[in-house]
Amino acid sequence: MMWSLKKAWYRIFQFFFYAACYLLIWRKPEMITGAGSLERLPDAVTSRGLTRVLVVTDKGLMSTGIPDRLLLALDKAKIAYALFDSVEANPSIDTVESAREMYVANRCQGVIAIGGGSSMDTAKAAGTRIARPKKSIQKMGGFLKVGRKLPPLFMVPTTAGTGSETTIVAVVTDRKTHHKFAISDLHLIPQVAVLDPELTIGLPPSITAATGMDAMTHAVESYICRGVPRSSVRHAEDAIALIVKNIEKAYTDGSNLEARENMLTAAFYAGAAFTRAGLNYIHPIAHTMSGLYNEPHGRANAVIMPYVLEYFGPCVHRKLARLAVVAGIETAGKSDADAAAAFIGEIRRLNRAMNIPETFDFIKAEDIPKICEWALHEANPFYPVPRIFDKDDIKAIVRMIMPHA
Repeated sequence: MMWSLKKAWYRIFQFFFYAACYLLIWRKPEMITGAGSLERLPDAVTSRGLTRVLVVTDKGLMSTGIPDRLLLALDKAKIAYALFDSVEANPSIDTVESAREMYVANRCQGVIAIGGGSSMDTAKAAGTRIARPKKSIQKMGGFLKVGRKLPPLFMVPTTAGTGSETTIVAVVTDRKTHHKFAISDLHLIPQVAVLDPELTIGLPPSITAATGMDAMTHAVESYICRGVPRSSVRHAEDAIALIVKNIEKAYTDGSNLEARENMLTAAFYAGAAFTRAGLNYIHPIAHTMSGLYNEPHGRANAVIMPYVLEYFGPCVHRKLARLAVVAGIETAGKSDADAAAAFIGEIRRLNRAMNIPETFDFIKAEDIPKICEWALHEANPFYPVPRIFDKDDIKAIVRMIMPHA
């Protein structure tokens, strides 16, 4: 009885919350696209009256020389910059605070992030602390808890997956508790997104696979939500069609510029889809894998996705059957259940083709209660999921992704 009342409350909350979201102003980032488009970023910075910026990246990317192209372009445009290159995978609150301190010390006026999701999330999270200096990162976790304008944000993704260049989200990790959580607020939508496929040439196959399947997860999760806006339906379908056609090409041939550009576009579309429609249980469980075990976020999503989709059962069959058609899978004469199974099978095939594991051997049984708690705290009641899960459901899914004897 109590659980039935709680689920009813979740649905009521979701109805009014997402109805209210239609009344909010959803800014769309200015897109600068195409090979060599990085060179056009300084114009976007100066056009906003900025003369000093913080550049956020990581040492691994710095070693490739890719950020040097950005720094040279800033020098030519006479834009002063401070360089913060200490971003790590699954960035911590301490890293965010260090970036904020550098921004303040150098009297910066905006933030440019160049790199993968970790660099973009660090930049966005630092922006929240710049806007709200008296409010901790932990207190801004969740939905619409920032509430103030951030410094201008310019995102330059060098991977095609996270979609952070267009979303309301920044994800950070509390190293003390190993809890990975999201800050979600409309003020986190960047002003500018630079989609330059030249920056992704030569990306290692494993990262291409993980980030590409991260984008796939964003698109699929948003598509099967309840009450999905038409724009999100369109963006999710476009993203999935592009990913299925291009991800293996990008994986096997890192120099394929067309495939790289299509994957960047797909990641942007997928990010736009879920930032309006919401997510499901795949991401909350994946966040626990990253927080507890430092598992790369995209690969965690890829492994978990087929298990959650299967676990939802008949309530997602119709939508997954439509996605099978979008993915180019032959569905003539198939029931919705069979077409849905074929789409899930395609996800598993892509994972196998790109050497993504089927299970995780690092999950500790004693961590399962914590995984359930954190995943449910993130998802319920905010995500308009097809079917509401409780701790027994999350526990069953986690056990599925553990190796079987």
